[in-house]
Amino acid sequence: MADRLNGTRILILETREEAQFSKLLAEQGAEVVQCPMFTIHDAPDPAPVEAWVRRAIDRPFDDLVLMTGEGLRRIMKLAVARGLDQALVAALAKSRKFTRGPKPGKALREIGLEAQQTTEKPTSEGVIEMLGRLDLKGRRLGLQLYPDKDHSALTGALAAQGAEVDTVLPYVYDSKAADANIVTAIDDMAEGRIDCIALTNLGQVRRLIEAAKAHGIEAKLRAGLERTLIASVGPAVSGELVAHGLRTDISPPEDAFFMRPLISAMAAALAERKPVATR
Repeated sequence: MADRLNGTRILILETREEAQFSKLLAEQGAEVVQCPMFTIHDAPDPAPVEAWVRRAIDRPFDDLVLMTGEGLRRIMKLAVARGLDQALVAALAKSRKFTRGPKPGKALREIGLEAQQTTEKPTSEGVIEMLGRLDLKGRRLGLQLYPDKDHSALTGALAAQGAEVDTVLPYVYDSKAADANIVTAIDDMAEGRIDCIALTNLGQVRRLIEAAKAHGIEAKLRAGLERTLIASVGPAVSGELVAHGLRTDISPPEDAFFMRPLISAMAAALAERKPVATR
């Protein structure tokens, strides 16, 4: 149903897939306030990524674990540049493929492959739980990681199961340039100019906290969040909020950790709250 968000101001923290999120919110009548959080770049040294690709081709992994869709797309971008993409896809087709949530699965389908299993919980802990049910002894396991996260618990758990883990980190975040945008967003929330902040990945929560601390305005951020509805797309984001002493006001129904169900949940919650545009 269109126009469910008429008169509301929704803050979104732009990372990878928020252009589509912004479009969906605008279609529902929301005024979308966009805050670019960071820019994603290819790994500054492509050599380790290329070496991982060549190892995957020369000796296809028994198992492949993808943590993000962005990671696979960056790997494929390098493979295309080196003329290795067809060989890589053929090699990955021979592996059992596991994904952390639906986004890496979507990236797999873009190259004509399917995941054999997806985590019930799109978190590192969910990946550990999923793979913990399998016999990994002596298996070569390719593991795609993402930036700004300590992955030692995951790699340690896999190694403890007897897997030979081969990791790749195909991209990095550049966050410093976006600090001014984040400060403005914090000011908007603190002044009551935002009805709802919509969070779609846990990195956004960390960036908000880090930027606020760096600029000495963490108290203002927390005050702003007190007067702003906080919408979380799923358990990974909600868990990160809890870790920082914050709450989740809105989340999609269980197992519906996608943008459209999140928007429906936001519309229902905001219908009960007078939007800032009419205050």
